[in-house]
Amino acid sequence: MTRLLSIAAFAALSILFGLLPGAQAQDYFIPGQQRSAQTPAPAAGARPAAPRPAAPRPAATAPATPTVDATIRPSEVPLPPVPDLPPLARGTTPPTGIIGVIGVPEVMRASSAAQQVDRIIGERREKLNEDAQKEQATWRDLQQQLAAQSATMSPEQKRTRERELQDRITNSQKLFRDRTKIIQDAAQVGVGQIERTLVAVIRQVAESHGMNLVLHRAQVALNVNDFDITDQVAEQLNKILPEVVIPAEGASVAAPTAPAAAGPRK
Repeated sequence: MTRLLSIAAFAALSILFGLLPGAQAQDYFIPGQQRSAQTPAPAAGARPAAPRPAAPRPAATAPATPTVDATIRPSEVPLPPVPDLPPLARGTTPPTGIIGVIGVPEVMRASSAAQQVDRIIGERREKLNEDAQKEQATWRDLQQQLAAQSATMSPEQKRTRERELQDRITNSQKLFRDRTKIIQDAAQVGVGQIERTLVAVIRQVAESHGMNLVLHRAQVALNVNDFDITDQVAEQLNKILPEVVIPAEGASVAAPTAPAAAGPRK
């Protein structure tokens, strides 16, 4: 595209120089052409020669405009006809909507179980971060020692020390990735217990008010306080689930095993 623009600009300048008065007299140099010798100035008192008529310049041809096949139009693409759908059997009319509104983020902030998960998982992540910083400081110390002692070591000893350092870095990185995944899995176990119980509590509170439709508060532009069941759900959730079971630190979360099939009664 840049090359095409440059060619077009050059062609436009060439045409412009040909149309400007006195352009030929100034003898502009065009790349790719030999510079014409300058015409000597006429002697004093000599009669100027009659100007030679300029050769007619070929008319610039406009670029060909791409043509569009008028025989093909999007509106004329054959489409299948819309099917004539028969009416369905009349179903049961849904009940009149009795709407409730809830703010789930507010419920989670008020949940004592969610606060427990946040506190324990936060402590484990902070400890992991401290251990990672200490290990990185050890890497830097070992690298500095290797650089200071490299002059007194043989090439084989230097390669051995470098390989040992690289192996330690690789193993430590894998260890930290595993610890991070264990922490994330533990957090998911705790949050999963809260989410599962929260769904049951929302249903319980909604049924107590005769509600058959509960919307998220963030999706509602305007509502009255009588529709909002956030505080009631948070209170009931804390009664039913004040805390959750979180796997021990460093323990991998095993997939739940299916219950054993019951054998025949004797």
